[in-house]
Amino acid sequence: MSNCIDELVVLSDSGSDKVLFSEDGIKYVIPLYQRAYSWKKDEITQLIEDIYDFPSENNYYIGSLIVSKTEKNGVNEYEVIDGQQRLTTLFLILSTLCEDIKSSETLTYTCRKKSDDTLQYINALDVLKDEQIEKNISSGKDVIDNIIINSKFGGRVSDKGLFVFDKDHFISQLKKVKMYRIEVPENTDLNRYFEIMNTRGEQLEQHDIIKARLMGYLKEDNHKDMFATIWDACSKMTGYIQMNFDSTRREELFASWWGKLPKIPLSTWKAAAEINEQKKTVKEIIESDFTVEVPDGENEKKQRVRFKSIITFPYFLLHTLKVLVEDKHIQIKPGVKIRDDKLVDDLLDDKKLSDAFSRVIKNGYYDGNEIEKSEETLNLFSLDFIQCLLKCRFLFDCYIIKREYVNENSEGEWSLKSLKKPPGNDLTKKEAKRTARYVNTRFKAGEHGHNNDRRNRVNLMLQASLRVSYTSAKTMHWITELLIWLYKDDHRVLNKNLVDYKSAIENIAISAVEAGYIDKIVNNVHNMGTQTPNIVFNYLDFLLWEKSNESFEFEFRNSVEHWYPQKPEGFPEWCREKGLDNFGNLSILQRNLNSRFSNLSPHAKQNTYVDIIAKESLKLRIMAEIVKKVGDDEWREHAYLSHESEMLEILRKGCDRKKQP
Repeated sequence: MSNCIDELVVLSDSGSDKVLFSEDGIKYVIPLYQRAYSWKKDEITQLIEDIYDFPSENNYYIGSLIVSKTEKNGVNEYEVIDGQQRLTTLFLILSTLCEDIKSSETLTYTCRKKSDDTLQYINALDVLKDEQIEKNISSGKDVIDNIIINSKFGGRVSDKGLFVFDKDHFISQLKKVKMYRIEVPENTDLNRYFEIMNTRGEQLEQHDIIKARLMGYLKEDNHKDMFATIWDACSKMTGYIQMNFDSTRREELFASWWGKLPKIPLSTWKAAAEINEQKKTVKEIIESDFTVEVPDGENEKKQRVRFKSIITFPYFLLHTLKVLVEDKHIQIKPGVKIRDDKLVDDLLDDKKLSDAFSRVIKNGYYDGNEIEKSEETLNLFSLDFIQCLLKCRFLFDCYIIKREYVNENSEGEWSLKSLKKPPGNDLTKKEAKRTARYVNTRFKAGEHGHNNDRRNRVNLMLQASLRVSYTSAKTMHWITELLIWLYKDDHRVLNKNLVDYKSAIENIAISAVEAGYIDKIVNNVHNMGTQTPNIVFNYLDFLLWEKSNESFEFEFRNSVEHWYPQKPEGFPEWCREKGLDNFGNLSILQRNLNSRFSNLSPHAKQNTYVDIIAKESLKLRIMAEIVKKVGDDEWREHAYLSHESEMLEILRKGCDRKKQP
């Protein structure tokens, strides 16, 4: 399967690259069953903007081109099954930049003479009569010409005024744009394949390509079946992993009570059916159903679900890859220099998913061998990864928070639960889905009831403080750190003796607070103003909650704001140097609340929004109570300092709890 995937560049100076429209003896054919070219201004502009704007130090993967290969008169023809709109648009872009491109040699539309004639004379359409021109292709070329030649970029402006399209920059960007060309296996039912792809309106994503690539490294048919079965189950991020297998597989992997740390029986795994593996792999990739039939909540397909993951599957793959690299002590192979001396980038980026795997496979070294050196090591890497994926998913479901939707609560709430097998041994799959029980995850052997509920709640609140502080999936490194901590000690997890889990989570939060703020406090820098990191406020709120046990929930409060406003209306200003930007005068709010507060005085805010403040940050609640007693002037003169001193002391004591790993 891996031999059927080629990485193409769109434009290249190098003779060693496979270039989209410049390979000798290759032609792309758009079959008659494909629709005509239909992209309009919005789609074309978006594609050009994406290419123009991606970080120039990186490669940009533009998607996949699904083809069926045939040979006619010594020429390799690729019948395009999926990706023809993007392919034709790239042809039109390149025809604007490189006038020597020839459609007759590279891109044709079967039995569509108008389309072929238009492509053939795309830079000299005046030689054709109006009735010979395919209007959609001609209009698409006009859009591209307006952007590339005339800088009419949809009203886009720069900091200096009118935006001017930099053609040289765009060409340099194109040289880093890559596309995967994926050949379907022989004997694939192309009509059925196209029907599925067209109906779902989807194209193979990077994670589909990685799946096919890793499966291609496996030698044994039963291992390929095992890999595909587990991968597809793990890809369904809604709900719990056990429920993504049939009852036989569920007990085989998670034992009769469904709660055992999974270990894949590589030597005894039996394939579900005796079918051609290559054809099965393509069928599974296309037809996998990414929904889980459990009640409550709503997933991305607007179907009711109970549990929703805080990350998507591509990001989960990146976390798992980092866990595998750590667990197997995969090093950079001797003599190789790579960026930042790291096999996997610190920044999590689902758009670089394929690049991340390629980087590890190409440069990785473990068990005394280079991963890419032989079929044996590639086979071993794939087996190690799929086992790591299943174990990480089990740990993720049990020990990383989810969003849970119960009853009529459309907002959901934070949840840290484990799946428990329902009573009875003869439940059907449908019955099991209805009756599966979810209980608070246990963190101490033999602990039940109130004690475990409190321990569970504390761990949940710590994770929630991290989740709302790092809102982008690209910066959720705390998930990787927790998975690594859980992964390295099977005995501790098997026996549900994770009494140190709180310390593991808290260490992550404390390190972030120390790096972002405490180091500055040591040097008496308390006036960072709105640049104060969100984690400082959220960890402080955790400490205040833990101490008081008040009713409080972590929400996405992402706006650091002044309690005494920067621009007061009708009362004295307070300059930054005198304390306006100090930590004592700051709080973290929901953005819509900040707009409602406007430039009101602290006393007016406290008096007007009593009910709202009662549901907000604990620090904000304390500030409101102080102002209620002392008033605005006293707050500005003295009270903010005593409040600041108290809050910083709580932070310091919290950070002193950090334990060495």
